[in-house]
Amino acid sequence: MSTPASGPALMRWSHEERILETFRRHGALSRAELASYAGLSRTTLSEIVGGLVRRGALQVVATDAESRRGSGRPAELLALDPRSGQHLGIDLAHNAVHVTVVDATRRIIASEKRDADPDLPWARRVRTALDVLREIEEDGTRFSALQGVGVGLPGPYSPAWSNDRTLAHTESLEARRIVETAIIERFGMAPVMDTNTRLAALAEADHRHELGEDLIYVRVAGGIGGGVVVGGRLVHGSRGLAGEFGHIGVADSGRTCSRCGKHGCLETVASLPSILQSCRELGLPVQSPADLSAAVDRDEPIAASVLSEAGAATGRALAGSVLALNPTAVVVGGPLARFAPVFVERVASTIAFEVRSIGGAQPRVQASDLGDDGGALGAILSLVHRSALLAGYPVGDGSSPSITPMNA
Repeated sequence: MSTPASGPALMRWSHEERILETFRRHGALSRAELASYAGLSRTTLSEIVGGLVRRGALQVVATDAESRRGSGRPAELLALDPRSGQHLGIDLAHNAVHVTVVDATRRIIASEKRDADPDLPWARRVRTALDVLREIEEDGTRFSALQGVGVGLPGPYSPAWSNDRTLAHTESLEARRIVETAIIERFGMAPVMDTNTRLAALAEADHRHELGEDLIYVRVAGGIGGGVVVGGRLVHGSRGLAGEFGHIGVADSGRTCSRCGKHGCLETVASLPSILQSCRELGLPVQSPADLSAAVDRDEPIAASVLSEAGAATGRALAGSVLALNPTAVVVGGPLARFAPVFVERVASTIAFEVRSIGGAQPRVQASDLGDDGGALGAILSLVHRSALLAGYPVGDGSSPSITPMNA
C-alpha cells in the first residue's frame, strides 16, 4: 500500500499505522484490548484488522481459551508477524545495489548487497534490485503488507526536479522514470526517492541518536556526496540539492570533473577513481579499491601521501559548512572510512585547523560504522517519518523506535 496524498486512502493508511503502532507498543492483544488502545470504532477496527491479517502484517498467536471463564467463543490474540516486510529501502549506488527490509517492529529482517558495474544501464541495475528482492522472498520474507518503498539514487538528483530537462541531467530524470515504473509495477506504489548520501545522513543521525542535533555526512566512493541534518531535520534545500559536497572547488587548476564539468572540484581529488589515478601517476600500480587497501596495509608511502592530500581537500571542503552550521558531528562514510584511517584522520585535523579560531566550533569527526547500509536504512527512515520531501519530518518525543539491526 502506497502512502496516499489525501482522501479515503489517506484515512485508511492512517488507521493502519495507528493499529500497527499499537501492536509495536503493547505486543499481542485481543481485539477488545486493541479497540481500547487504538480508539477506533468496531466497524473500522474490524475492517482494518481483517485486511492486515489477510495481507500478513498481523497473525493469530493464541486464544484466551485456557484462562477464559464462562461460555462463548475464545478471543484471539493478535500480534505483528515478524516475517512480514513493512518498509523496504533500496540504495542504487554507483557500484552496488543494497536492499534492506524491516518488519512492523522496525527490526531489520533482511539485508543484501550485490556489486554492480558503474556503467550498468539503469534498467539492468533496477533488475538486479528486483532479483535480490525475489531471493529475499524465497527465503521467507513477505511483501503483501508493505507500507512503503524508499529508493536512494546517486547524485546529483533531486525529487524536486520536474520533467523540464533544463533543470537537471537527462540521465537522472531517466533513472527516476525507470525506477518509479519498476517499483509501481512490482508493488503497486510509488517510491520515495532522494540521493543515497542524503538518506545515509538521516540514517547516521538516527544511528547515533542525534536526531535532535546537527550532523554533516559525506560519503567518499565512486563519487562524493553527502547530507546535512539540522535540528533533527534532514535539509533538502530549495531545489532539493543540499549536500553536494563533491562539487565544491578545491583545486583551481585541477582535473575536469566528468559529472559537473568544472575544474578541480572535490570529486576530481578525493573520489576513489581520482585517488587511484593519482597513485598510478606517482608510480603505484593500483587498479581497484582492494589494491589500494592492500597498499595501505603495506604502508606504501605513495598511498599514504595521496590519501592524506585527499583527506585534507575533503576537510577544506567541509570546513565552511562546519563554520556555517556548527554541527555536533561530521561522519565520513564509504570504503576509505573503513580501510584508510589516515584519510579520516586528515579530514579531522584539517577541519580542526580551519575552525580553530572559533571557540566551540569543533565537531566530532568520525568514520561511519553503518558500512554500506546507510542509504537503504535512510530510505526506510524517510518512510517511517513520512516526509515526501525529507525536509520537515517531525522529530517526535523519542517514542518512535529506531531501526533495529538484525540479530539484535
